[in-house]
Amino acid sequence: MRILVTGGAGFIGGHLVERLARERAGAIVVADNLRRGDTSRLHRLGRDVTFAAADVRDRAALIQVMRGCDLVFHLAAQSNVMGAVKDPAYSFMANVGGTFNVLFAARAAGVKRVVFTSSREIYGDPECLPVTEEAPVRPKNAYGASKAAGEIYCRAFGGNGTETVILRLTNVYGTGDRDRVIPVFVERALRGDPLVLYGGHQVLDFVWIDIVVEALWKAACGRLIPGPVNVGSGKGVTIAELASRILHLTGSRSPLRVEPGRDPEVGRFIADTARARELLGIPAPHDPLDRLADVVDWTRQRLRMA
Repeated sequence: MRILVTGGAGFIGGHLVERLARERAGAIVVADNLRRGDTSRLHRLGRDVTFAAADVRDRAALIQVMRGCDLVFHLAAQSNVMGAVKDPAYSFMANVGGTFNVLFAARAAGVKRVVFTSSREIYGDPECLPVTEEAPVRPKNAYGASKAAGEIYCRAFGGNGTETVILRLTNVYGTGDRDRVIPVFVERALRGDPLVLYGGHQVLDFVWIDIVVEALWKAACGRLIPGPVNVGSGKGVTIAELASRILHLTGSRSPLRVEPGRDPEVGRFIADTARARELLGIPAPHDPLDRLADVVDWTRQRLRMA
């Protein structure tokens, strides 16, 4: 089997490629524009993994790298809410235009299945918790809107020989990430800098990276799943609880600083993960932050080597 992973040099993509290589899933092609990605972890995975400096905004490049592929994991995106606020044009071109280009190239290449990583941001601020896949799609920021549009294109392109599967991810955390709340808090705690809580009352659904990778793998290899699937822990963690646990694990005396909430950000979200358990066999973790110490240890080592 020949597999393409767009965004495969990024945080989630890199972990997925490592899993595919361990499974000896086939020849793996990583396509990434390296805006946020890093190829260093790919070099040690062997000859089954090749890298192509390709941007999903470039349809011709995608058509080239997708030739002969049977399966596509589409992870390439502008994947940060505030990043999309700062550069909405790039977010639109990468997330909406890029998804269209991936689907167009996949159909042209005769790809059997495309697995698309969407986001809990498509729901916006939900009316009630936990949030099922049938909840209204009402994104409140450019990132969520771009993912909602990507889902619509997946549905439009599904069939005619190419299947599409949509996974809606919650707040994914793990080693190798940056510029999101957990890696930012951990690094600031280790440096003794203040942890900034925007609003201070957020409730978020955190999910460990290995759970997400398992969901991606099963979504690709199992029976076709109709409709989107939430992938998360199904449990809520307050931002204050997260900060407290990080301070405890790091032994840090960093102060907490509460600042006004940022309007584009969703204030509370907990996923209903019943479909993930039923269709993907993904169990809900007892403690969504039970691997937080791994992130602390990884970050501490990285800072020592810097």
